[in-house]
Amino acid sequence: MDELSMRTELVETCARLYDRGLTVSAGGNMSVRIDDAILITPSGRNKGLLRQEDLVKVSMDGKVISGPKPSIETGFHLALYNANPGTNAVVHCHPLNCVALTTRGERLRCNLTPEGALLLGKVPLIPYVTPGTQDLVDAVRAHSGADAMLMARHGALTQGRNLEEAYNRMEELEFQARLQMMCGDAEDLPESELKRLGVI
Repeated sequence: MDELSMRTELVETCARLYDRGLTVSAGGNMSVRIDDAILITPSGRNKGLLRQEDLVKVSMDGKVISGPKPSIETGFHLALYNANPGTNAVVHCHPLNCVALTTRGERLRCNLTPEGALLLGKVPLIPYVTPGTQDLVDAVRAHSGADAMLMARHGALTQGRNLEEAYNRMEELEFQARLQMMCGDAEDLPESELKRLGVI
């Protein structure tokens, strides 16, 4: 896709995340890889109201090429792109049930349903780290092999080969968190079924 098309898709994805209640007000940040740079959401802007021209173009070493001030979390987006050549989209949101789980100190159980097991795999929980810091960048980089991760008292992070895959993982992450809040004492799928699904 050309840059204009990617800008359109990223803005539409941000609006969808906002409309689904996966992020609120200025919370969260989303990005997509374009050649040797990324497009990322700007700092302090409502994700449901963004326009194409609001997005920030940033080089892979963190230099702003065009646009306003980028998200304070640009560092962990770049860490994931640089660690994973196959990652072309990163989504960070503050989904209510995901944040609630981590505030209670619970890890996400993804093996309650086949969809959770297949789409998410094992989801690491990063202990609380101040947002926007190098410590958080380092913590995310340490789990760069995970398709999805939770950050205690902060939110959720997904990556994918494209924006649709990263978006789907975020939506599934929040669904699984809500399911766990509702019936967290239920048993996981049996190991035989997880083997049949190919996740273990």
